[in-house]
Amino acid sequence: MRKSLALILSILIAGLLLAGCGAGPKKIVVGLDDNFPPMGFRDDKNTIVGFDVDMAKEAARRMGMEVEFKPIDWNSKEAELNGKRIDVLWNGLTITEKRKEKIAFTKAYMENRQIVVVAANSGLKNKADLAGKAVGVQDGSSSVEAIEKEAAVLKSFKELKKYPDNVAALMDLKTGRIDAVVVDEIVGRYYISKKPGEYKILADNFGSEEYGVGLRQEDKELMAKLQKALDEMKQDGTSAKISQKWFGADIVK
Repeated sequence: MRKSLALILSILIAGLLLAGCGAGPKKIVVGLDDNFPPMGFRDDKNTIVGFDVDMAKEAARRMGMEVEFKPIDWNSKEAELNGKRIDVLWNGLTITEKRKEKIAFTKAYMENRQIVVVAANSGLKNKADLAGKAVGVQDGSSSVEAIEKEAAVLKSFKELKKYPDNVAALMDLKTGRIDAVVVDEIVGRYYISKKPGEYKILADNFGSEEYGVGLRQEDKELMAKLQKALDEMKQDGTSAKISQKWFGADIVK
């Protein structure tokens, strides 16, 4: 009798352990710059919101996973990812060959350009006019790489000043501490729409690029699940709805 009872208890415990292993959704930790509107930022209630935040929430739901948003130093994003402190980078992350050496990317879900923002009363008209000027950029962003690709233009600058985020760079532009800011078009236009009459965008830009979600190169299973969710979101119109909410148009690639 005791042996039978012990056997039953062992079976029950094993069953509970197995159920525990599969119970509830696993969590995916999204690393982001929480000062990067409209992709990911804090609203007036200090809640992290944004286009990429909504996209990540919906994708996680479809994968049966919980999602946590973890603000990180964007300049150390690859180290945060490969150090397994986060699971994905999802915050207007530009796909570049240099980054592909360290991380894997989903298919591109959005196109973007690197625009030049100046004060509304600035006499600057094109990239050539940036010669001898102080230009601001977010440290660790793809804007830095875009500028570096045009070595002659970069060399002509008086200074390439790097900031922790675009908000700080645009604040210095407003106060005249720098002459221009190179920034993602999606982000730049969002800021400009909030400050009508303060800034303008030059016709020249530093090239176009594409956004993707960054993962560890070994996380092939997670990549497959996430890509499937993104593909389904595009096909059924969910991505378009999220885009309409944040941009007033469907700009999903």
